[in-house]
Amino acid sequence: MKLIKSLLVGISLLYAVTGIAADKAFKSFILAEKKSGDVASVVTQTKVKLLKAGFDVVGEYSPYDTATVLIVTNAALKANAADSDFGAFGAAQRVTVTKSDDEVQVAFTNPTYMSHAYRMKGDLSAVTSALKNALGDQGEFGPDEGVTVKGLRDYQYKWLMPYFDDRLALADYGNQKIALDKVEAALAGNNEGGVKKVYRIDLPDKDETVIGVAMSGPDNVDCSGDKYIMGKIDFKKLKSTGHLPYEVVVSKGIVYALPAEFRIAINFPDLSMMGSNSFASIMCAPTAIEEALTTGVGGNYVDE
Repeated sequence: MKLIKSLLVGISLLYAVTGIAADKAFKSFILAEKKSGDVASVVTQTKVKLLKAGFDVVGEYSPYDTATVLIVTNAALKANAADSDFGAFGAAQRVTVTKSDDEVQVAFTNPTYMSHAYRMKGDLSAVTSALKNALGDQGEFGPDEGVTVKGLRDYQYKWLMPYFDDRLALADYGNQKIALDKVEAALAGNNEGGVKKVYRIDLPDKDETVIGVAMSGPDNVDCSGDKYIMGKIDFKKLKSTGHLPYEVVVSKGIVYALPAEFRIAINFPDLSMMGSNSFASIMCAPTAIEEALTTGVGGNYVDE
């Protein structure tokens, strides 16, 4: 009985801190606007809006000709990340400009959704509001049904699938500075995984850094490729381009990544297990991504 009471108190405290009811549901992305024009001109316009709103654009990535991802952060994002366990995974948000048929969609990852998915101390509602005010707000999208706060903070796609804290340790360099130097050098080289750096954010007063990476998926690990994976699962009319880029976190000398079964599922939680445009269509992705990321950061991949 005491254990049950303790759990209930803990849950109550969690939602008192976040200020959000446990059953409130969110979706992974927010549509800012739809407009005409070409991707390049809309990207330029979007950058201006972000800079005026106090965001730093720390990276830019075009995984394919019809899309560009702007990676942004600000003081609030970095402070919350530094105050959270492995908060570096939530230190950036992704703003996307995607051409779909005859329209250009401007969208961004939902900071509040991501804050709960990554178990951060704050809910990033102020960052959500700032992005909406800067870019527009035509509603959340992604999964047909939203995911509750409780569901996000204890997210698991299916039974036996990994949770947020089931992170992959890709390489252990024993020292944060050495690790960062080794990872930067590996990403700048011709690594077998086809992995390249897109952005880097160092957290203030904490030995933790997040590095976003592009994965081209060379012949030996095709299924790790960003374009390959998105071509299979990003099939709805509103595009979830903000799933990209993947990231690694260097914390106290160890390089971590989220398993694909979590990292993909958290952005596509309603993706079916079987059939076309399903997880079965990218069955090779988890192993291929782990291999690509491990070799990409200078680690030694062991096929177990």
